Amino acid sequence: MSHNLATAAYLGAAILFVLSLGGLSNPETARRGNLFGMAGMALAVLATVFGPRVGATGIAWIVGALAIGGGIGLYAARAVKMTQMPELVALMHSLVGLAACLVGFASYVDTSMPLAGAEKAIHEVEIYVGILIGAVTFSGSLVAFGKLNGRIGGKPLLLPGRHWLNLAALLVVVWFGRAFLQAGSVADGMLPLAVMTAIALLFGVHMVMAIGGADMPVVVSMLNSYSGWAAAATGFMLGNDLLIVTGALVGSSGAILSYIMCSAMNRNFLSVIAGGFGTGGGAAPAAQGAEPQGEVVPVTAAETAEMLREARSVVIVPGYGMAVAQAQHTVNEIVRTLRGRGVQVRFAIHPVAGRMPGHMNVLLAEAKVPYDIVMEMDEINADFPATDVAIVIGANDIVNPAAQDDPASPIAGMPVLEVWKAGHSIVMKRSMASGYAGVDNPLFYKENNRMLFGDARKMLDEVLAALKA
Repeated sequence: MSHNLATAAYLGAAILFVLSLGGLSNPETARRGNLFGMAGMALAVLATVFGPRVGATGIAWIVGALAIGGGIGLYAARAVKMTQMPELVALMHSLVGLAACLVGFASYVDTSMPLAGAEKAIHEVEIYVGILIGAVTFSGSLVAFGKLNGRIGGKPLLLPGRHWLNLAALLVVVWFGRAFLQAGSVADGMLPLAVMTAIALLFGVHMVMAIGGADMPVVVSMLNSYSGWAAAATGFMLGNDLLIVTGALVGSSGAILSYIMCSAMNRNFLSVIAGGFGTGGGAAPAAQGAEPQGEVVPVTAAETAEMLREARSVVIVPGYGMAVAQAQHTVNEIVRTLRGRGVQVRFAIHPVAGRMPGHMNVLLAEAKVPYDIVMEMDEINADFPATDVAIVIGANDIVNPAAQDDPASPIAGMPVLEVWKAGHSIVMKRSMASGYAGVDNPLFYKENNRMLFGDARKMLDEVLAALKA
């Protein structure tokens, strides 16, 4: 393949990636967006493998690597459950960071293209920054993976003077960056490069360990942005325009998504990075606000079915508990049954429901829930006063009225779904344990609220059977 043809293929792939992002912005076009992305990636790989920069001997190695990587990806796609998607995404981000680090070291020791003067300095800056971003992304994503699958607790690790530690690490990185640029040989530059890499790895661990469980959806989108910038840095190191464009698209879109997520939690990005919010599911409250007052009123599945049968308008709020119980298909059956009886049923999706951005939307799409009844928080919040029954399935923090009523609450000011304004609210939970943020929920004690205790799927199966009886 000639250089001009490879350049044209890269341009076509870049256009397909832009179309992919546009398609993914809406559930109805998401499938088409995925197809655009797959086509763009296939075109990019073919243009790279058969491009002018890869010799005949290199093709065999690349094909072997593609076969191994493709096989692992195919296995993961078939074996990983929907509830494990957040941790899989975090793990994939770590691989992008690792690739940036390895490419950076390989580019530094490569002597096939001798550089001098300003060109050499620019290339070494690209290497240094690329490895820095890649190392932070790699270690931070591994910690996020551990937190999301439960191997690492959700409680934030707050070291004494952690901000000063981060500042000191930054100054050391800058100092060794100067030493790296002034190195006279590859051997001399390897020490400052290795020291910087070690500090960056520790910084990635420290940064994510300090972030509490309630901020994990923001962490996932933030690491997505980091992985994009790491890919862009790799593109600069390799002189690959497509990789630069693709990395910039991923990095900028991830940054925008992180901003949207932070706005949905009434938090700013720097406060998330600083950490300290959220103590992990089932832990003690992160901070003590006003104690909830009142009594909890339990309800049975049959009583829940009767309330739904008599309602004219129902809003369902899905949360991570629905994902864990894999109850989305039963929920869809209940929705179809109620709509068949003339009941208006809609879903209310909070931007940070679940463990990653769009987690609930993916689950509902998998269950083939119609897109037109899945509403975002801003679209449906004003409708709760006219709603007869709001049923909350495994969600907690996103329906906590303390965010509005208790200035002392750790989640004060966070926008929430106002389910307590409905005629009746029903919360499905296994127990009275606090949510991922470790904050008590006064909703449970409100007069118009009922608690349906038990496994979400088992309880919903009983509700569905009662509805059809």
